[in-house]
Amino acid sequence: MADSRPPPGADDVSYTQILYPRLRELLDDEAQLVEVLPPAEYAEAHLPGALSIPLKTLDAHTTVGLDRSKGVVVYCWDGL
Repeated sequence: MADSRPPPGADDVSYTQILYPRLRELLDDEAQLVEVLPPAEYAEAHLPGALSIPLKTLDAHTTVGLDRSKGVVVYCWDGL
C-alpha cells in the first residue's frame, strides 16, 4: 500500500510506504536512513547507518544535515 499525499502544511513533502526490496534499492543508491523513535529506543536498537531524529523534533532545523540531493528513508520499529 502506498500513499504519497503530503501531510497538512507540507506541500513539498511526499511519502510512500515501501517493502524491503525497494528499501535495498534506495540504500544502494545512497539514500539516507532516519530512525524517528526516541533516543533511548534508538540506542537500544537501530538499523546500521541510521541517523536518529526523533519524530517529536523532526523539523527543518533537525534535518539540516541531510543531503537534499539524496533520498531519505524515514522509519520506526514501533508496532513491528
